[in-house]
Order: sequence, then structure tokens, then C-alpha cells
Amino acid sequence: MKITIRVFASITLLAAVSGYCGVTSSGPSGFEIRNETVIAAAPDEIYTALTRRVGSWWDADHTYSGDARNMRIDARPGGCFCEKIPGKGAIEHMRVIYVSKDEVLRLSGGLGPLQESGVAGTLTWSLKSAEQGTIIVQEYKVGGYLTGGFSEMAPLVGQVLEVQMQRLKRFVETGSPEEITQ
Repeated sequence: MKITIRVFASITLLAAVSGYCGVTSSGPSGFEIRNETVIAAAPDEIYTALTRRVGSWWDADHTYSGDARNMRIDARPGGCFCEKIPGKGAIEHMRVIYVSKDEVLRLSGGLGPLQESGVAGTLTWSLKSAEQGTIIVQEYKVGGYLTGGFSEMAPLVGQVLEVQMQRLKRFVETGSPEEITQ
């Protein structure tokens, strides 16, 4: 429970700092988030970072262990997007349900505080080669029952996913997921 409160507090703080959120629809039974960007790299390089190096770019503030290096994605149907929690156990964040190498990674599950609710979620990362690099689209569709409804949760989850997308972009393009401040 402490971890859920910490994750939710981090999501709330993050949403207050930035006004951008990729919520495309939200209603009483669910929501949909869509983020898109161009990464100056080939699809295979991005796919490798997405699947094999998730612990290098995922934001540690949105982990249960406090260390993103404990995260891994086993990119095969039935594979786990998991995190080990040293000295305590582990958590399955999502389950891999579809893989098309260098093109699509699709996972099923509820992220963060959604995991303990009566929801089903599908997160899809799609990669398409473009003249300026690769267009990457991230879509998360969630439906089911959430105490208090989805209206407040959708923009918070949207903001967290946008941050993850930007961290992946920076990691692939610069070797570091951190935002450079002047």
C-alpha cells in the first residue's frame, strides 16, 4: 500500500508540473492514451532499447524498488515486464502479448495503482521507419472498474507515459534519459 501511495503521489506531482497529456478519450468505464514522437534512430535500435534496456531509461520514480535497473522485459508472447524488489520479491507490471521485432511490442496489464483495481489495460508501442528517423507511437487503452472513476486517473497516467516516452527518446538519441537543463 505504501508503494501505491508513493507511485500515485509521484504521478500527481508530475501531472502538476507539466500540462501535456496524451489522453484521447476518457469515460466512466475507461480511457485511452496516445503519445507519438520521432526518434532520430533506426527502428531496430529503438526496439532494442525498448525491450532489452528498459532499466536504462525507465524513470525510477515509477518503480516499486526505486531503481529502474531492476526492470526487464522478456520480449516474447507470455514474457514478463517485471521488476525485482531486492530482499522482498518481485512484481509483474505487465505481460507481453504480441511481438513483431523492430515494429510492435504489446503488453497487457494495469500499470502502477491500476494494478490493484478491476481493470484491463493494453499498452502498445509501434515503430515505423521515416525519413527523419523512426515514428514511435505509444497507446494505452484501459477499461473496467476503478474506485472513484477514471476522470482523474487518466491524465495522471497519460503524463507518466509521456515522460517514459521522452526518456526513451533521449536515451536512444543521447545515451542518457535525463533532461538536459541549461
